[in-house]
Amino acid sequence: VVRSVVDTMDGITQSSARVAEIIGVIEGIAFQTNILALNAAVEAARAGEQGRGFSVVAAEVRSLAQRSSSAAKEIGDLINGSVRQVKEGARQVEVAGKTMDDIVGAVRRVTDIMGEITAASEEQSAGIEQVGLAIAQMETVTQQNAALVEEASAAAESLMQQAGGLVTEVARFDLGQQQQR
Repeated sequence: VVRSVVDTMDGITQSSARVAEIIGVIEGIAFQTNILALNAAVEAARAGEQGRGFSVVAAEVRSLAQRSSSAAKEIGDLINGSVRQVKEGARQVEVAGKTMDDIVGAVRRVTDIMGEITAASEEQSAGIEQVGLAIAQMETVTQQNAALVEEASAAAESLMQQAGGLVTEVARFDLGQQQQR
């Protein structure tokens, strides 16, 4: 869009330059007409009374030439002002285009960063989920270990009772052998 506006403004500038050339031609014609009117007035003055009518026509032609020259100059000034404004507009459009390019670049960078943040958040969520699973597994193993410890404690208690019973029986057995001796 910006490039299109700049191209259009360049076209206006070129058209304005062509109009300025045409105004130069009009000013040249007005200048030559003015000289011809002056020459006609001189010849009318030489002709005396018979050239009086011709003198009035020469004065009118001269007046028209001066008005044409003045109008051409005003048009030229307006065109030059328009060309300056078009150039300033083109410069501002270029600045706006560059600013838009900068904004688009910044938005792309923010989008990239947001993507990276999203990926990092997903990785972090996956890591937290794995930690949760590991903790659940540790809890299961801890409960199993506690159950095994209880079983081992009960077995140790039972073994101690059986060992106590065996000690008593063994002590009786030893006593019995001493009595037989």
